[in-house]
Amino acid sequence: MPERTFLTNALRTETVGGVILLVAAVAALIWANLPALGHSYESVSHFHFGPSALGLNLSVAHWAADGLLAVFFFVAGIELKRELVAGDLKDPRAAVLPVVAALCGMAAPALVYTATALAGGGSLSGWAVPTATDIAFALAVLAVIGTSLPSALRAFLLTLAVVDDLFAILIIAIFFTSGLNFAALGGAVAGLVLFWLLLRKGVRGWYVYVPLAVVIWALMYNSGVHATIAGVAMGLMLRCHRHEGEEQSPGERVEHLVHPLSAGLAVPLFALFSAGVSLSGGALGDVFGKPETLGVVLGLVLGKALGVFGGTWLTVRFTRASLSEDLTWSDVFALATLAGIGFTVSLLIGELAFTDAPVLTDEVKASVLCGSLIAAVLAAVLLKIRNAKYRALSAEEERDEDLDGIPDVYEEHDPAYHLRMAEIYEARAAEHRRLAEVMGGAGEGDHGPA
Repeated sequence: MPERTFLTNALRTETVGGVILLVAAVAALIWANLPALGHSYESVSHFHFGPSALGLNLSVAHWAADGLLAVFFFVAGIELKRELVAGDLKDPRAAVLPVVAALCGMAAPALVYTATALAGGGSLSGWAVPTATDIAFALAVLAVIGTSLPSALRAFLLTLAVVDDLFAILIIAIFFTSGLNFAALGGAVAGLVLFWLLLRKGVRGWYVYVPLAVVIWALMYNSGVHATIAGVAMGLMLRCHRHEGEEQSPGERVEHLVHPLSAGLAVPLFALFSAGVSLSGGALGDVFGKPETLGVVLGLVLGKALGVFGGTWLTVRFTRASLSEDLTWSDVFALATLAGIGFTVSLLIGELAFTDAPVLTDEVKASVLCGSLIAAVLAAVLLKIRNAKYRALSAEEERDEDLDGIPDVYEEHDPAYHLRMAEIYEARAAEHRRLAEVMGGAGEGDHGPA
């Protein structure tokens, strides 16, 4: 059906995915804060369903965070694999800048949060909350605002965000895993091995892989390791390089099919049941009044910007790495500010970090929303300024006042052009002098004696 094709193609673009995510977050805030609907939001979010015998009797919000979000991480795993085998991460020299920027962009927010929490006597449990960058939101803002910016900026941000996601996944796996069930973990690993073997043998068919993926996910969830790790692991196993005669690799083909599901359903539903926090005057005051929540805001807004920009500058300053010729340092700073949008993964880590303090969890979620919004607005302003400059440069490059088909900016800086024009002017001057002499001679003849 043409309508369905149009919809799925739209969902594959960062702009549409980011807009849907934003709409879901706004809907959650409205639903949770309207007096007539607030209780229904809590009721739906905490409604439990699922097979208790399998340890999967979860709330709706839990299903969204642990279940649907695994689809998002599956797509992230494929994107990471593609970058490793065929993208910017394949060449270490090209990858060093965004990789270092991503690492510094995670370390600096954690340090900012820790310093703020220690200064205010708050909990250090949330140190990881401001470390993540939301790919969908950041690329959507860049796509909407940065239409006149160089493509190298998007490539830098995409690589940075993919590396950021990888280390966010490692943080979840290492620091937010407790009470391991080794039997379930062993079953999940065995399922992943089977998944890999089937891929290696070239077995095809969704009816084979989808049930197996669900089993792997359930075992991973019951093992105590966050279930989204299963999605990442399966995404990384897909082959993302093309064999001879292939138009698409299996990874590209699967990502093409699954990305609309992730962008149009999984991530928006997670946002819908995670972003619904109270935004009363008191709650917003707490965001800037408690060390934990203030640390998250400062980590996203200041930590990310300083970390990404500082890491990039130091790498260029003290190594052989160099910035793309298409980028300026003001571009990098705008991108570093944009990296402070930590919506999806930051909300997830916020839930994991304060599971024993529901009130603080909601306040941390509010701080993630505030910090991400501030970072998005600041980045939009910086990108708009850069847009104006690039449009002016573009207009200058296309200026052709003499209508000779060659932009004046190239002619003005071409020595051969200047020499050619000097010869033309000299020839014209000589012609004018000759004509003047001829006309002058004719004048004398006309006015002489008869």
